[in-house]
Amino acid sequence: MKNRPFTAASVVAAAALIAGAILLTSSFFRVSCSRPSFSSLTSLSHPDLMTATVRYATSRVVPQQSLAEISESLAVLRKRAPCNFLIFGLGHDSLMWYALNAGGTTVFLEEDPSWYKTVLKGSPFLTAYHVEYRTHLSEADELLQGWKQEKMCAPENAYLKGNQRCRLALDNLPDVVYEKEWDFWIYALFNYLEKSKPLYYAAAPGRMAAIYSAMVMARARKGEGDTDIFLHDVNRKVEKTFAKEFLCDKYRVGAVGRLWHFRVPPISRRGNETGDPSKKFC
Repeated sequence: MKNRPFTAASVVAAAALIAGAILLTSSFFRVSCSRPSFSSLTSLSHPDLMTATVRYATSRVVPQQSLAEISESLAVLRKRAPCNFLIFGLGHDSLMWYALNAGGTTVFLEEDPSWYKTVLKGSPFLTAYHVEYRTHLSEADELLQGWKQEKMCAPENAYLKGNQRCRLALDNLPDVVYEKEWDFWIYALFNYLEKSKPLYYAAAPGRMAAIYSAMVMARARKGEGDTDIFLHDVNRKVEKTFAKEFLCDKYRVGAVGRLWHFRVPPISRRGNETGDPSKKFC
């Protein structure tokens, strides 16, 4: 994440968000998406929440998202946590997201091996996996135009694990990603700021496949509730275009700064839509 200048207001705001999470986990009167057992509610890792509070209260590095953007996600987490939370990208805000979902399952996916090791060295208790993608930003236009010509990318055939024919399908992720239904997704910044590479370059993997795959999993959801998806950097062409193509304007329920919030229902609850919902994304 971007190293922003230190300000008293920024660290106080970050610390306040984590402190709010501590209060959140103390309440039994919340809406839970994963229906935790009594034992999980009484064994929440308060030391980790305290660690996060101290980290952000004393750090000169703050999360890339603004307070308003983080607050948009936090408002949903207050209602849904503890839940199954999937985050694309590791960064300076990873500890914060982990703390805000105390008692839930939070998994991070990071494609850069060096950055993966750097973040895990400082926060070894995070559940994170190094993953590889089959796409590059330079191919974004080609992928956008060509997915409809590939049968295994079509909505009625779409699946992820082992789907090598559809290049937008994340086909080789850790099994835990396919085995769970994810209630909450966030697309963080693919972080190259610690290295000599530019931030946004042609050979970077981009978020094209991750955006497509989020919709595939959200459509197939069988559990209660919808899937909340938060996409950052929608000021960039690729994020905005692929979000409109696969996450759909009609499912967008919030927008703050460079962040869009989508709430996607599964196919089983799209009966009031025009046409066969199994044969379309939007």
